Amino acid sequence: MTGTALFVQLNPNDDVAIACCDLPPGTPLQGDMVCRALIPAGHKVAVGTIVVGAPVRRYGQIIGFASQLIQPGDYVHVHNVSLGDFTRDYAYCADAKPTRQANDPATFQGIVRSDGRVGTRNFLGVISTVNCSATVVRAIADAFDRDVSWRDAFPNVDGVVALTHNTGCGMGDQGEDIDIVRRTLAGYVRHPNFAGILLIGLGCEANQMPVLLASQGLEESGLLRTMTLQAMGGTGKTIAHGIQLIHEMLPSANQVRRETVAASHLITGLQCGGSDGYSGMTANPALGVAADLLVESGGTVILSETPEIYGAEHLLTRRAISEEVGEKLVARIKWWEDYMARHLGQLNNNRSPGNKDGGLTTILEKSLGGVAKGGSTNLVDVVEYACPVLAKGLVFMDTPGYDPVSATGQVAGGANLICFTTGRGSAYGCKPVPSLKLATNSKLYEHQFDDMDINCGGIALGEETVQEAGHRIFRAMLDTASGKQTKSEQHGYGQNEFVPWVLGATV
Repeated sequence: MTGTALFVQLNPNDDVAIACCDLPPGTPLQGDMVCRALIPAGHKVAVGTIVVGAPVRRYGQIIGFASQLIQPGDYVHVHNVSLGDFTRDYAYCADAKPTRQANDPATFQGIVRSDGRVGTRNFLGVISTVNCSATVVRAIADAFDRDVSWRDAFPNVDGVVALTHNTGCGMGDQGEDIDIVRRTLAGYVRHPNFAGILLIGLGCEANQMPVLLASQGLEESGLLRTMTLQAMGGTGKTIAHGIQLIHEMLPSANQVRRETVAASHLITGLQCGGSDGYSGMTANPALGVAADLLVESGGTVILSETPEIYGAEHLLTRRAISEEVGEKLVARIKWWEDYMARHLGQLNNNRSPGNKDGGLTTILEKSLGGVAKGGSTNLVDVVEYACPVLAKGLVFMDTPGYDPVSATGQVAGGANLICFTTGRGSAYGCKPVPSLKLATNSKLYEHQFDDMDINCGGIALGEETVQEAGHRIFRAMLDTASGKQTKSEQHGYGQNEFVPWVLGATV
């Protein structure tokens, strides 16, 4: 990364540089080149002539094609760059290499469950199997928020979490759609950040409680209780009995202590939302360094958001440990192309208005920056949405790009920490899992300080290297896994952000 305090050129082969502040017309760039228009901070300025139809490169990769003649110093964005087809060289396994092992593997203070899995938080959960039971689920959890006298007797319990959703019925009782709902719920039921779970249904829904339990290999116990409104006799009786059941779980849930455990027990979901032009040059690559450090200590990172690696998937297939793993990723890309075509959409539409305002021109540019979160280690596995993540290292989970849906899948797969980069100011939390928010630029960090945990903006200003920021992020990850609260936890985020992926039609 080379440049001045005014702009940065990320790769010597790039056709564009990134403005580090607003650059008015006439601003000198390099040599005789000056800005020919206002270049907003985080946006792109041409550093050479790009003829119509020629590729435009950032990160040394194609982000689009010139739709009109672009002169040195021109503002480069949606008005003169368009998406086009081009061949990606998947080169399976070409860049795979042995993973470096840390000489002194990291540790954190975790909560060890009876089956050996490790949690980063200790909650009791109340979960609806269908939207129809959402009100009573919230009422039960709210009772423990209103009357907090129980906390003195059970100080090791972090709280009672209500997780509700808008599905569970209006669909077939068999097939891929309800399978996703069931395995998402089961992933949360089994999550090591929950000491106990109360599952509540209505009684007549498609997602029948006995089938949910049997299909997911779940059995009712003292710390997994179930009931339905119809069997209990209505709302009031269900709420009263639910409160009683949670009280019965509290003594057992309180019998935990944090202890020193290897960082190999840490499974971190990587997210980016409200991305901007800085994302791919500051917070995302810095998070990639932290991801590498975790993998080197034997841990796991989950890269997701398939529509947001579109056009950059070849960078991952080259790092796949086997051709089979690489082909699994490409198969998911092709599934998404077909899925979007069936719904009369395009993957390039995945950029939000905020992404465009932040300087991202095409989905290719967004994807290339997003992939950087995954660091540089081998791609060891590709799993479908909400499936258990069992491999150690960098794993890809197929999810939509919509952050609440994507992170819900990661947590269902076993993530016990989320790291979330943002350039526009996404406000997000993810109970029962802590979510660290990484600001891509200093202006955002200062403006939205209440929501941002880490500032990566110093990278663009030359105040810190990507490596230095990555090590700082890794230390924050270990501290958070050890119990330090994140900003989103302090604000109470996380219950409304439980959003299982709904694939099919609602009927």
